[in-house]
Amino acid sequence: MEAFVTGVTIKRLREQKHLTQGALAEQIGVSDKTISKWETGKGLPDLSLLEPLASSLGISVAELFAGECIVNENKHSNVRNLKFYVCPICGNVITAMGELVVHCCGVKLPALEAEAPKAEHTIRVERIENEYYVRMEHEMTKDHYITFLCYVTSDECQLRKLYPEQAAEVRFPIHGHGFLYAYCKRDGLFACKI
Repeated sequence: MEAFVTGVTIKRLREQKHLTQGALAEQIGVSDKTISKWETGKGLPDLSLLEPLASSLGISVAELFAGECIVNENKHSNVRNLKFYVCPICGNVITAMGELVVHCCGVKLPALEAEAPKAEHTIRVERIENEYYVRMEHEMTKDHYITFLCYVTSDECQLRKLYPEQAAEVRFPIHGHGFLYAYCKRDGLFACKI
């Protein structure tokens, strides 16, 4: 099993903050030899020190565990910059308006990158009165199906979860221009402008 917080991570984050081992040690109430032991892999921080350590390094405890600092570039929380995270084990779908460190079922989830729809994943949209009727001619078997369709505008996200026993089709109330997303369990995330 890997260490929960590595010495390499502590050293990299400490150096990014332009802190000496002594300065970091003073901030969290340990000796500089303790910091040296952590950074050389000869010891690990006590659980009670994780919060002060993360605070001194300018990150959250979750980021310290992940070993990376996440910077949310979506400063204005524009819904069109929505990020999708899908657990490959339980199928949990998580959305966020910025970068996150997300874990589910013991797995770190990457933000999905959307591609333009391929022939097999063509998203068809028909306007019916004040709704978009969205459908895909896609197989819906337990091993290969569309797990969700999502309509995203600048101020709203409408996500519909789908299951293998149903057709890949939904209706969304129209709320302006935006993007449609479809997530195929086998082939990933696809998006098109609407």
